[in-house]
Amino acid sequence: MSGSKASAGADRTGGLTTGGPPGQRTPALVSAVERATSAHGLVRAAWARLHEAVAGLDEDAFRAPSRLPGWTRAHLVSHLARNADALVNLLTWARTGIEHPAYASRADRDADIEAGADRLGQVIREDLYAACDRFHAAVARMADDQWTAVVAHPNGRTFPAAEVVELALVEAWNHLVDLDTGTAYADVPAAALERLLEHAVRPHLAGAGGGVVTVVVALPGGGQRSWDLAMAAASTGSVEVRGSAAAVLPWLMRGDSSALSDAPELATWG
Repeated sequence: MSGSKASAGADRTGGLTTGGPPGQRTPALVSAVERATSAHGLVRAAWARLHEAVAGLDEDAFRAPSRLPGWTRAHLVSHLARNADALVNLLTWARTGIEHPAYASRADRDADIEAGADRLGQVIREDLYAACDRFHAAVARMADDQWTAVVAHPNGRTFPAAEVVELALVEAWNHLVDLDTGTAYADVPAAALERLLEHAVRPHLAGAGGGVVTVVVALPGGGQRSWDLAMAAASTGSVEVRGSAAAVLPWLMRGDSSALSDAPELATWG
């Protein structure tokens, strides 16, 4: 896929090329550019918080357990760096039209994380910062029409390149919580909450048959969102679960329903 080239005087918003005759920008293209632009601003804010958290880790803290079973904080930060590079691969795919999978293989991904976790904390930290910078540079290189190019997640799901930036946002906040340095889902800014919720419910959306749980989420400012989700295969009937975004997100993301009343088990991620 060949992308349009930005003119020398094109306006740049949040690092994204947004030049070009307005009449040639379809509603779908405008939507994709706006989606990526707004998400990138949220990623910058989330990564600033992540960098601050990682900057405060000494060598012992890097070796301490994260909230992810079997992973130290060193594993987690190494994963974040490699994930940023994986997302750069997807943006390269969208920009050039040449397939660049996020990871060469699951085995390579896991091996890179294990090797990365064995390094000194300062090296792990600087690796993360450099990987984030590479991601920002890749975002800045994207032309408008490249945000609608279709790429593939390692699980096989396909989606437009604009969603790659949202994946960076989800990874940042999920793993800020997993880092176990004091950040909770309650700390996610209102502007990012709905992005995380929409990502979290997607694998669980109810299909035909099976039990259904209607999730009603209270948002900051008094608004709310609701979805019908599929319960675990053995479940039948229908259930309603209500809670704040900070209470619902751990359940959707991690299966942690401790902040909810009678939340059922959801169907596995698709």
